[in-house]
Amino acid sequence: MLAPFTIKLRLQSASCLSFAIGVLALTMSSMSAQAQMYKWVGADGKTVYSDTPPPANAKKLGTKALDSVANISNVKLPDTLAAAVAKNPVTFYSAPNCGACNEARTMLKQNGIPFFEKTITSTEDVNKLKQVSGDTQLPFMLINRTKFSGFESQEWRTGLSSAGYPETNILPKDYRYPDPEPAAPPQATNAPQDDTPKLVPRAKSSSPTGIRF
Repeated sequence: MLAPFTIKLRLQSASCLSFAIGVLALTMSSMSAQAQMYKWVGADGKTVYSDTPPPANAKKLGTKALDSVANISNVKLPDTLAAAVAKNPVTFYSAPNCGACNEARTMLKQNGIPFFEKTITSTEDVNKLKQVSGDTQLPFMLINRTKFSGFESQEWRTGLSSAGYPETNILPKDYRYPDPEPAAPPQATNAPQDDTPKLVPRAKSSSPTGIRF
């Protein structure tokens, strides 16, 4: 039986909204974020870019350091913004029906901050959030290894400025943000293949001598 596990949300409005997800409580050590980019071909035949490893059965196309989020959309970023992205990539964690998450996402986009978005909708996602942040409070922002739990607009803006992000929005208008993905993407399981040679029965000879050939 799953014990109730509450994700804490910090809201800017007067009314507070609680968001509970039933999960199995696990104790996991915290893990630092990796500035790593993976590229593979998805089940639909499309090329996928992500900062999380691909499924085991995916056709991998390469792994490289995340030097610029611009590589995802094929849009060249201004040098100042590209340098901030390369040194201090931003990852944003959110959940459905989270008003503060919507406010935080809007703030990041209005400020022209490229980021990866991770969604929290399952037990595995919650465990991943705890592993990364040490807590279950949402929204959560990770700037390289610096953690921001709960949305405070001024605090987040100060953190972004300290990480080298411009004070004004200089993101190209044709930039496209990566699609949100689960914090803990499901891993595809492949049934082990049986490579044992199969014996195919031979057809009986119709020779009157009974000899098989």
